[in-house]
Amino acid sequence: MIDVFKILKNTKVEGPGERFCIWVQGCKKHCPGCWARETWEFGIGKKYSVDDILKQIKSEPHIEGVTFLGGEPFEQADQLAILSREIKKLGLSIVCFTGYTLDELKSKNNRDIEKLLKEIDLLIDGGFEQENYDLSRPWVGSSNQNYHFLTDFYTPEDIFKYKNKIEARISPEGRLEINGMGDFESINKNFCLQLGKDNVK
Repeated sequence: MIDVFKILKNTKVEGPGERFCIWVQGCKKHCPGCWARETWEFGIGKKYSVDDILKQIKSEPHIEGVTFLGGEPFEQADQLAILSREIKKLGLSIVCFTGYTLDELKSKNNRDIEKLLKEIDLLIDGGFEQENYDLSRPWVGSSNQNYHFLTDFYTPEDIFKYKNKIEARISPEGRLEINGMGDFESINKNFCLQLGKDNVK
């Protein structure tokens, strides 16, 4: 089973093109300034089987690929590697964000991590660093983070035609939910002033 914080079935701001996004639950990194603190704790997310998620992915005919975020995807590398193999059979791309560097992942000598890395087309690595805050590149928030093109599905030219953007949705519970990459401190401050802190997520 995959421990999941949130699934967003169609978004245009979490990687190239239209994407199906999975925020996994659980992260050991705890980067200062992280805007996804709700994804840190382990074992409290909604549990999905690989088949459950695959069915949802297949129901989205217009997506270009799937993005793994977190939380930390490589804490659940075993199940995500299995899911990724099935995703690639559909001709879809895989983008994965991780707080670890690629060298750190390789140094773990973990078979599940190696299996997941083999399925990923674009890896965006490195934890968020407040002192290196930088929104000049798509989908990253600090200058230490790097793009790794692990297959030929994407090229740097493909990536840098994109700009950072955010999306806003109203959840079924009536909460404003924002995803993507932007100045979340200012966004949160402005929306909190207008809507009240409990309504923004």
